[in-house]
Amino acid sequence: MRNFENFVSGGKNEPGCGKLFMSDVVVTEKRSLLRGGTWRSLDIKMSLWFLTIHLLTLFAPFTFTWGAFWTAFVGYVLSTMFGISISYHRNLAHRSFKVPKWLEYSFAYIGVQTAQRDPIYWVSIHRYHHQYVDKNKDAHSPIYGLWFSHMGWLFDSAIIMENYKKRNNVEDLKSQAFYRFIKRTYVWHVLGFGAIVYALGGFPYLVWVMGVRLTCTYHVIFMVNSICHTWGKRSWKTTDLSKNNWWMAILSFGEGWHNNHHAFESSARFGLEWWQFDFGWCVIRFLEALGLATNVKLPTEAQKLKKSLTPTNG
Repeated sequence: MRNFENFVSGGKNEPGCGKLFMSDVVVTEKRSLLRGGTWRSLDIKMSLWFLTIHLLTLFAPFTFTWGAFWTAFVGYVLSTMFGISISYHRNLAHRSFKVPKWLEYSFAYIGVQTAQRDPIYWVSIHRYHHQYVDKNKDAHSPIYGLWFSHMGWLFDSAIIMENYKKRNNVEDLKSQAFYRFIKRTYVWHVLGFGAIVYALGGFPYLVWVMGVRLTCTYHVIFMVNSICHTWGKRSWKTTDLSKNNWWMAILSFGEGWHNNHHAFESSARFGLEWWQFDFGWCVIRFLEALGLATNVKLPTEAQKLKKSLTPTNG
């Protein structure tokens, strides 16, 4: 473990400190619950949940059926693209477009089934991420270490309590009864869906839909926090560590164009060049053509000129 930490930190004597391997990211404060951190009941529950999901995934080779596989794949597309990228991120967190409430709530409910907390919680954390991006109050910046940025922060509720005491940046969602209801009953929606999957498909479908699907969705979305703030290319002037990463964009349906996103936060389109794959944007354009998506926001040429930067390796 110590050798690995020295490797990713560029060989510094202090474990975990210094630059991350082949990156401009400097770890300034190493946070680790395994080294003197405080475990709260919420952190223990979160750890047990993620352990259960990952252990469930280990049964995948022994429970494979094409039906379970394709159901999990479709679930992954719905979860990652519609639930997180289009709903939680572009629609709710940044209000980059509008859709009728019945469609907004439908997409948000798909987001609930990604088991990444309710919309109020997720949107609040993400808005704080943009407010304090890659500074001490950013809950999942790689300045705390690559693993902490990727997943470790989920098991450290103290960093949320320390930095976001008021949690008053989601009043637009708190004012809606639907989101308040989902927040109060969130865990039952996730567990209820798992029970339905098991009742209809048995253990193989439980493994693939609740194990494999969630594991893949988790790590793809988490890599946007870790990988896309560590390795890739910068195309725009931003005051953060965000990078564009083409292979992450493919896995996440456009989220990998992360430097684009941080340069133009309210833009519904992340892949700003014709060759930048952004399937989430294609769906939004389709909804716009149907008259379902309105007030679709895009960066102006003046905004692009202000943020323009000759692309360099990140």
